[in-house]
Amino acid sequence: MNNTSLKEKTVFKRVSAIVEDLIAHNSVYQERLDKEQIINYIYHLFNQPNTVPAIDIMVQDDLINRINGILVLHSVAGTLNDFTPEEMAIFDEAIKRK
Repeated sequence: MNNTSLKEKTVFKRVSAIVEDLIAHNSVYQERLDKEQIINYIYHLFNQPNTVPAIDIMVQDDLINRINGILVLHSVAGTLNDFTPEEMAIFDEAIKRK
């Protein structure tokens, strides 16, 4: 993060602190997520022009909920690939019933 503004550094620190706290308190996140990679991903996601609301003015609880949603999505992504053929058949059957 060379040549970054104070605002960008502040946003990065805010995202980092939230991600680190959420990962520290969730064993699934610890197993499935690369902390540094997800921090950078979320920082760049929220640091896009025209992000509404802007992360630097977003209420802390709202930001935590949004980041947690991203962590959930990333932690379960690819889960179906880990299923055995038998587990996949059970999953497919459960989906059909809904």
